[in-house]
Amino acid sequence: MRTTNGLQGLGRAVVLAAALFGFAAGAAAQSYTATAVSEAAPTDLSAAIRATLGSQAIEVKGPQGVLCDIWLRQDIPAAASAGMQLGVVYPQLAPGTLVGAIRFPAAAIDFRNQQVKPGVYTLRYELSPVDGNHQGVAPQRDFLLLCPSSTDTTTDTLDFKPLVALSKPTTTRNHPSVWSLMPADGAPATLPGVAAQDSDNGTIQVLFFNATLGAAGAKPTPLALVVVGTSSSQ
Repeated sequence: MRTTNGLQGLGRAVVLAAALFGFAAGAAAQSYTATAVSEAAPTDLSAAIRATLGSQAIEVKGPQGVLCDIWLRQDIPAAASAGMQLGVVYPQLAPGTLVGAIRFPAAAIDFRNQQVKPGVYTLRYELSPVDGNHQGVAPQRDFLLLCPSSTDTTTDTLDFKPLVALSKPTTTRNHPSVWSLMPADGAPATLPGVAAQDSDNGTIQVLFFNATLGAAGAKPTPLALVVVGTSSSQ
């Protein structure tokens, strides 16, 4: 009788521990948030770039506090021709376009598992090349590249090679810092917002937000940016 009670007690303990573990895992997956806050863009950015950015930032917080702050361009220029291409999620964006700026209060890890130093960077849209070196990095080719605010000072659209060269100093691997843009499926009801998603390389945290692509007054377009998580192919 004593043995049976002990087994029953052990069983209840195992069930309780499993429930608590599941709750903790779920809480960890939901521990990232995004909030729109009123804050001017950092003075680290050039005056020309600051003039294009909105007066609100998207503040992303995680278990350790603020992960990053993002300022979007108020009116992101649309591509001259938005024809559909294989593997391209946002054809309405022209490669090399300035999308906004980001600030990291602490070191961050990009989608290729590269460390980025704390600081302020510009965000530019680019497509990964169709070659063997970049095959399998992500299902889609859309990325935002980080560039140091001290050297990226123009709002002009940049060609691929100059943009890559501008972004390389952001990491120690002689490779641009890349942040994956995903399809905005499964966005939270309220934007901006962060949602946890499963990937081939574990759970990732995806920031969903609205951006104005084209002239002022255009209907907002939801975008999805991986802010935590890395590619299985690096």
